Amino acid sequence: MFKNSISLADAETIATTALAEGSSKGFNPLTVVVLDNAGVIKVMKRADGSSLTRPEIAVGKAYGCLTLGFGGREMARRAEKMPGFMNALTGLVEGKVVPVQGGVLVKDTEGYIVGAVGVTGDLSANDELCAVAGIEAAGLVADTGDA
Repeated sequence: MFKNSISLADAETIATTALAEGSSKGFNPLTVVVLDNAGVIKVMKRADGSSLTRPEIAVGKAYGCLTLGFGGREMARRAEKMPGFMNALTGLVEGKVVPVQGGVLVKDTEGYIVGAVGVTGDLSANDELCAVAGIEAAGLVADTGDA
């Protein structure tokens, strides 16, 4: 269910915190994209040294979450079980689905989807950890795709 979209201030907090989390843990340079609940980029930050296609990968992680309504962990499970569906979906949205950890839905405290975050640059589990840190720092709720 969708309600209000994520605010610019919250999106900035998420992106800044996610990058700081990755840096403090010694992760590879990260790229963070925060999408509003319509799938439009609200904030994109790319650490120095982040590789070439990281912005597109981060968008794909976040966009996939919004498209299907669940986090990257569940997307990864479904991609494994239903590759035909995931391939068809990827074609429908012109390649903007990356079904792995690091894509996280952002919900408000009432459970409404207000946006999604995609983080990329390190191991997918580490990307997810940084996304969750950013979402929680903004006082919002992270949905990774696990209960």
